[in-house]
Amino acid sequence: MLKSLSIFWNSFKMSVQELNNNKLRSSLSLIGIAFGIFCIIGVLATVGSLESKVQTDISSLGSNTIYIDKWDYSAGNGNDYPWWKYVNRPIPNYDEVKFIKQRSSMAKYVSYFNQTNTNVTFGNNQMNNVGIYCVSEEFSDLQTIEIAYGRYVNSTEFLRGNAVGVMGYEIAEQLFGKPEKALDQTVTFDGKKVVIVGVIKKQGQSFIGGYDYDHCLILSYRFYASIYDVNGQYNNATILVNGHDNIPTKALIDDLEGIMRQIRRLSPKEEDNFALNDINLFSQQVSGFFGSVNIGGWAIAGLSLIVGLFGVANIMFVTVRERTSQIGLKKAIGAKRKTILTEFLLESAFLCIIGGLMGLLMVWLLALGLSSVLPFPIVIAPNIIILAFTLCIVLGILSGIIPASIAAKMDPVVAIRSK
Repeated sequence: MLKSLSIFWNSFKMSVQELNNNKLRSSLSLIGIAFGIFCIIGVLATVGSLESKVQTDISSLGSNTIYIDKWDYSAGNGNDYPWWKYVNRPIPNYDEVKFIKQRSSMAKYVSYFNQTNTNVTFGNNQMNNVGIYCVSEEFSDLQTIEIAYGRYVNSTEFLRGNAVGVMGYEIAEQLFGKPEKALDQTVTFDGKKVVIVGVIKKQGQSFIGGYDYDHCLILSYRFYASIYDVNGQYNNATILVNGHDNIPTKALIDDLEGIMRQIRRLSPKEEDNFALNDINLFSQQVSGFFGSVNIGGWAIAGLSLIVGLFGVANIMFVTVRERTSQIGLKKAIGAKRKTILTEFLLESAFLCIIGGLMGLLMVWLLALGLSSVLPFPIVIAPNIIILAFTLCIVLGILSGIIPASIAAKMDPVVAIRSK
């Protein structure tokens, strides 16, 4: 054990000595390792943080949740989207929510959702293009709505359609200066007045659209329906259905398809006039996309690592030549081949670790810079740091194996005389 520690310590000292004696040569050789680690860890940290943010945004739409809509979310986008196929479909309505709750044994929560955008005023202050969210009672069971101040709309207010609502953080801050001041205040939109009973906790920007809880006003279905035509052709109504924990998504979709066809009174030969959109598919698509991006990052970083590997190998070849007499002396006094081999491999690994630390420092500075301008933090996960050090050790062994083997096989007499 003591012998191993001694070899370990001597190799570390030799690595530091090599850097001190040949600063320029060593630094130039380690740049390849540093940039390789920078590319790999930088890409993994940035892409991983972005993926985590996007997946969090997707999960905010509801896990194991099916969106019943006239629009098919997976049918493409842009000019390729077959809007003509879906535009004349009937819009989901509130009565269908009640029917699904009665007929489906697989559905845990069912909620209606509708939305319009309008201006909201308080005194002389006005916020434009505020999302007015119309929801039924179980919406808060499907969505994570954290209340920063006050409370959420209660069951009695849902049942009676009281003129109360919950306001987004940014809206409350703009209208009242401080969000907590919005409580029990009355705001006006489209000629109607609403008392604010709660303010939603600040959510931040979402990358996938979805619900913008920072800029919304949540109202009960019955109150919303007293203001707007919820059955109009240009509504954005959807029905959210969340299955029980032990229910597979496919089984829930099949169950809902049968129920919706029954509601819509479709004959066996008629195709569905509704879409059952599985939010989990978005998560899988995102994982596949970011996996491809990571592969690209590895390909780019691999070139830098190869350059760095040859650079460290060059250092080790020169080091072996400069220490030939020392190697001969060590072998003459009893040092074994294994000991010489281990010393040089450890020294090579230490050099690569130093290059890796340089790369990690660069990634850390990059993360600080990007986190200050991006709407999400760049996090260097512990497993990424472990990966970086593992790569450094592997690269160190690969780059030092040939020089170390040459040193281990030297004849002690010839090596001593080479000086």
